[in-house]
Amino acid sequence: MTTVNTTCGQLRGSNEDGLAVFRGVPYASPPVGDLRWMPPAPPAPWSGVRDALAFASAAPQEKSALLPPLMTVEQTESEDCLYLNVWTPAADGAARPVMFWIHGGGFYLGAGSQALYDGRHLAARDVVVVTINYRMGAFGFVHLAGPTNGRIPATGNEGLLDQVAALEWVRTNIAAFGGDPDNVTIFGESAGGMSVASLMTMPRARGLFHKAIVQSGPGHTNFSVDESIRLMAEPMLDALGNRDPDHLRGITTDAAQSAMPTFLAAVSGGDITTFNHWAKPVVDDEIIVGWPEGVLAVGAHAGLALMVGTTRDEMAKPVDPVFEDEQLLERVGLMMPSVDALGLVGAFREARGARLAPVDARSLFAAIHTHRTMTVPSTRLLDAHRPHGPAFHYIFDWMSPAMDGANGAQHGIDTGFVFGTHNSSPDYAAAFGGGPAADALANAVMDAWVAFAANGDPSTASLGAWPAYGAARETMMIGPNARVVDAPFEAERLAWQGIATADMR
Repeated sequence: MTTVNTTCGQLRGSNEDGLAVFRGVPYASPPVGDLRWMPPAPPAPWSGVRDALAFASAAPQEKSALLPPLMTVEQTESEDCLYLNVWTPAADGAARPVMFWIHGGGFYLGAGSQALYDGRHLAARDVVVVTINYRMGAFGFVHLAGPTNGRIPATGNEGLLDQVAALEWVRTNIAAFGGDPDNVTIFGESAGGMSVASLMTMPRARGLFHKAIVQSGPGHTNFSVDESIRLMAEPMLDALGNRDPDHLRGITTDAAQSAMPTFLAAVSGGDITTFNHWAKPVVDDEIIVGWPEGVLAVGAHAGLALMVGTTRDEMAKPVDPVFEDEQLLERVGLMMPSVDALGLVGAFREARGARLAPVDARSLFAAIHTHRTMTVPSTRLLDAHRPHGPAFHYIFDWMSPAMDGANGAQHGIDTGFVFGTHNSSPDYAAAFGGGPAADALANAVMDAWVAFAANGDPSTASLGAWPAYGAARETMMIGPNARVVDAPFEAERLAWQGIATADMR
């Protein structure tokens, strides 16, 4: 056992494989009762030694039998969920780099305790790893201040304020765990990547982190206040049939969750116009002061080292029905009414055909959807930042073996390699791949992420020299053949010239 002193009291963690591990550490008070929908409050101190030996409850989240095993959360769920976990080589005051992970899951799913995010492989590389829970869905991302005339002051950013509170805990306490509070890297994937991008737009988060990695979540799809009220708060309140604050604070967790429009229905339904209609951060000009691209463009994070990347085939959906060109044009037109669908489809068909990639209607739609949702906004984020600080770009092109490779290099394929958990179970190996090549890739990716956290440069002996993203659009392709490529998928990128990022939401 290892014991450390925190500002709230002593914590007892376990010793595991040469690491000290602390699970279920409270970083805020339970957001229940009168604290439901309120900003996070400081945690209460305790007397004696508190055990930090088991993961705490995960945030309440959406249920579905369709979720893959890699999204499994084994812990119980509770609104009392504001806890974090720490993996450290030693609680010895050595001032190691800190890697602060924000899990994905559409702001409806996931937890810092998922086996996918086991921090031991990264921590073994002499960094301190922190994973967190934060409020999601109906409790973390619904703007209720307007519809309740301020009687419930929820901004729709309570989940992000939780993340800030966890970062404040790190600033105050991480030195006792062998971490350096002046060298904190925030990183996350999907909704976690969107969180990282959004934290860069939050004045309250300034100074709490020093490097950032945005994995498959450039943050351009955040809501305005009006959108959050119209698409999230009003449907939820209508479903509940009562807007009285005392009533709302007294309803059950399940009642609130079931009234909220669901993430899975939005992203897997047949209506492409509702694809982005799920709870997300809210640009309210107070907590979040703008969209990430615009905030970075004015040098808000000058000097900060930023890594941004995506997978090659983010939006590939092999279960989509086969459709013809007519349906393709209709879908693209519905998805982006202000865009020339015929011209965009034609440009993608020409670009993909030139390198002998599939150009059937389904493949074209998946590619357009990928570049609209992830790839192009990610490069624009880098373009906004690179005049002001070091920037690095990657595309992950390791293909999942699932469904005989039909998913390609799908959304989330990078996570198992970032944490080295790609083959920690048969289900994970089936999703990410196993064997010597996969193991070597995981080691190379972890080396690069740790190097970036340590000194702001992801170049390593195992992955290779990784040049900064500049005018040549230097990009590290991460997969079976790791290599640097200038301006990959440039024809597809150019097809979006003249289309505003706001029209890609």
